[in-house]
Amino acid sequence: MRSRLRSLRLAGLVFLALALSACQLIAPDVEDAPLNSLDPQGPFARQIDSLFWPVFWIAAGIFVFVQLAIIVAVFLFRDRPGRKEPKQIHGNAKLEVIWTVIPALILATIAVPTVRTVSDLTECAPDSMRIEVIAHQWWFEFRYSNIEGMPAGAEIETANTMVIPADEEVCAVLQSEDVVHNFWVPKLHGKRYLVPGQENLLRLQADEPGTYYAHCAEFCGLSHSLMRAQVEAVPREEFEAWIARQLQPAAIPDEGTPAWDGLQVFQSAGCVQCHTVDFEDNDQNIPDNIIPREAFNGPNLTHFADQYRTHFAGAVLPEHGEDFETALKRWLADPPSVKPGSYMPDLGLTEADIDNLIAWLRTLE
Repeated sequence: MRSRLRSLRLAGLVFLALALSACQLIAPDVEDAPLNSLDPQGPFARQIDSLFWPVFWIAAGIFVFVQLAIIVAVFLFRDRPGRKEPKQIHGNAKLEVIWTVIPALILATIAVPTVRTVSDLTECAPDSMRIEVIAHQWWFEFRYSNIEGMPAGAEIETANTMVIPADEEVCAVLQSEDVVHNFWVPKLHGKRYLVPGQENLLRLQADEPGTYYAHCAEFCGLSHSLMRAQVEAVPREEFEAWIARQLQPAAIPDEGTPAWDGLQVFQSAGCVQCHTVDFEDNDQNIPDNIIPREAFNGPNLTHFADQYRTHFAGAVLPEHGEDFETALKRWLADPPSVKPGSYMPDLGLTEADIDNLIAWLRTLE
C-alpha cells in the first residue's frame, strides 16, 4: 500500500511539473520580460523559434510516453506474491532493431534542420553592416568603422549601448579582451561566445524600432550577473544622424562653470587612467588622449549623455524606478559597492566633486 502511495505521489509531482512548465510556455508575453526568448522580434530569432518548438514537442511527447510507460510498468508488472516471472525479451533481435532505428530516425529528424539553421545563423551576408562587439569584465564595448557615411579611418566607440538600423541585417563581430563571455539578445538571436584571440559572428536584425536587452550568458567572474547591454534599433535616417553626432568631438565647457570644474575633477582624480574623451581642438591645453587608445580599459566617455544611452555601469544602472542622476551619484561615490570586483575604484570624491563631474558628463551628448 505504501509503495502504491509513493508511486501515485511521484506520478502526481511529474504531471504537476509538466503542467507548470506548459503554463510558462504558453503564457502571453508581458512587457516586463525583456529577456523573453519566446517572443522573437527579428528573422534570426524566428529561425531559432521555429526550430525550438518542433524539437520541444518531440521531446515532450517522448518524455510523456516514457513516463506513462514507467507508471504502467510499475502498476501492471510489479512483484506480487505467487506471480510468475514475466516473459524475458533479452536477445529479441526484432525489438532491438525497433528501439535502435526509431531513436535514430528521431535524432535525424532533429539534427538535419538544427545543423542547417545553426550554419545559416553564423554566416553573415557579405554586404551586411559589421559592428565589433568586445567583451570586458564586466561591460560590452561596440566599435563602428567602415560604415556608410563615415570618413575613412574614422571609428566610433560606445559602451553598453549598440545602435543599429531597424529592419536591416547587422553582423556582430564578437571578441573578448579577457575571459570567455557570451553575448545574448534573446529577442533578436541566440547565444554566441566571445573568446579571447578568436572572432565569432552573430547575425542581428530587428523588425521594428525599439530597445532590445542583452546579457552576458557565460559566467565570467564576480559581477557576471551585472554585465548587460541594450540594442537600440532606430529608423535608417535616425541611425545616420546618430553616426554624424558620434563623429563630433566633445566640446570644452566654459571656464568658471560647474561643468568646467567637473572636467578638472576628471583630469585630476585619476579617471583619465582608464577613460578617454575625444575633445575638440582647444586653447586650454586639454588633450583628447593622455595615454594611447589601446591602453584604455574603461568605456569611451565622449558621448556619455547620448540620447540612446539610458543606462551605464554595464547597463545595470539606474535600477528600476531609480533616477539617472541619483544612480550616477551612487556609482561615482563607491563603484565597488554597486558592482563587486569593478575595476573602477573608489576615488574618494567629495559630494561637490561628484556634482561637478555629473554636470560635465551631462554635456557629453
